[in-house]
Amino acid sequence: MAKYKKYNYSQMIMIPVSLQDQLMPGTLEHAIHEVIEKKVDLSIFDEKYKNDETGAPAHDPKLLLKVVLLAFSRSIIGSRKIERACQENITFMALSCGMAPDHSTLAHFISAMKDEIIHIFRDVLLYCEELNLLGGTHFSLDGCKLPSNASKQWSGTFKELRHKQKKLEEKVKKLISDHEREDKQEGGSDRSKKEKQIKRIERRIKRIDKFLNENKPKKGKTKKELQSNVTDNHSAKMPTAHGVIQGYNAQALVDNKHQIIVHAEAMGNGQDADNLSPMVDRAKENMKAIGRDENYFKDKILTADANYHSKKNIEKCEKERIDAYIPDTLHRKRDERFKEQDRFKDGVNKPPKKRWYTPKRETFSWKEFQYVEEVGKYKCPAGKYLKQMSLKHKSRNKYYRYYQARETDCRECSLKSKCLSKTDSKSRSLLIPIGYRNDNERILSISQRMQQKIDSDKGKDIYSKRLGTIEPVFGNIRFIKKLDRFSFRGKSKVNIQWMLYCMVHNIEKIMNYGFTV
Repeated sequence: MAKYKKYNYSQMIMIPVSLQDQLMPGTLEHAIHEVIEKKVDLSIFDEKYKNDETGAPAHDPKLLLKVVLLAFSRSIIGSRKIERACQENITFMALSCGMAPDHSTLAHFISAMKDEIIHIFRDVLLYCEELNLLGGTHFSLDGCKLPSNASKQWSGTFKELRHKQKKLEEKVKKLISDHEREDKQEGGSDRSKKEKQIKRIERRIKRIDKFLNENKPKKGKTKKELQSNVTDNHSAKMPTAHGVIQGYNAQALVDNKHQIIVHAEAMGNGQDADNLSPMVDRAKENMKAIGRDENYFKDKILTADANYHSKKNIEKCEKERIDAYIPDTLHRKRDERFKEQDRFKDGVNKPPKKRWYTPKRETFSWKEFQYVEEVGKYKCPAGKYLKQMSLKHKSRNKYYRYYQARETDCRECSLKSKCLSKTDSKSRSLLIPIGYRNDNERILSISQRMQQKIDSDKGKDIYSKRLGTIEPVFGNIRFIKKLDRFSFRGKSKVNIQWMLYCMVHNIEKIMNYGFTV
């Protein structure tokens, strides 16, 4: 008969543990310990403590920061979960030297480092620079929209929020009325349950009322009122591939050599086009803070996707002398490499949906009109002349020469159906792009110049590197570190959380590519 050693889970054992031996070289916890201990200056926290003569000693910010960074790297976000890890997990115990800070200390430490977070981020960035992890030639910018600790149900314009408040007040009146009526009857419903429901709705009414009294409506670019949020008014409603969320747009500017993040910031704006300028300006401040020239980004390559394409952003890059590659939304339509991309989409072979509008008739293009240089006019396919009405006509940021046919010439024309796009049009007008008869004289808008740059072989090659630079960063933070939503409220606190995750990413790069014991 087989004989086995007996075991007993109720027994207790004593294990001698060397805290330093638990932080093994080559692990992320060891890298965090070495970087924070030797390369990050946390003396900026000293001014916050007034306990040099009286009061209990505080937890060292270095220990707290190490614990938080390790927790985020292991997808542990809640302060109570971090506290429990410091009590039960030997690695967390080693990193905190067995002090086990409680959840309130950890939560306050994270949310209160509003002014210190950028200095810590820059110290880590400086170490990346010292280890030669920055290429300094090509940078990519992108954003990731994440939900925050706020509900879409508490969003709306001030008019909509007042309407919601009024509806809740009417609901309270109805509940009180029903409650009084049921009290008169025998066997009425539970009194305490109804009272709790009424108090809960009254708290919501007061919450909306307080918000409306303490805040002002948010205005957009067109002066139209934007939706506010009672829970977190710095967050915004943002459309994503998975529907509309209430959250923040987490931006990152990344160097392409080892995907080091040179600046990170959580924006309460879902439009990426509005975020390029502040990201570039603050990245310049970061590079200046670590000893680089304020013109560090001059002549450097910057790639960003079509969401950042705007006249304002391209002008910003030209002003900063940045070699930007920012395509328009139609760049793939012009690229032969993507001409068969539709066949991979679902439903591509399905019959087309019925249009809700009447498409325009196909008519003669301007190229089918002949320019007669002797008279300075265009001749239509029917042989009639169109008179020049404007020498320089602007439409959609492009310049044209404007020509117009006579109504009498078009009225009885046999080619009318092929020339006029609408049945009720009286005459044909013609917009000739300035310079098309001589490409050397063609006037290009700033967007058109960017289109030519992107469509060139060099532009295609450079832009193709964007995907391998920026996407691994968000893949690491979102899917490996599992940051699928922000747990804080308010832009400053959410920004702290986002920058801490970006620091974890940078320290991981230090461990993999530059860290030496």
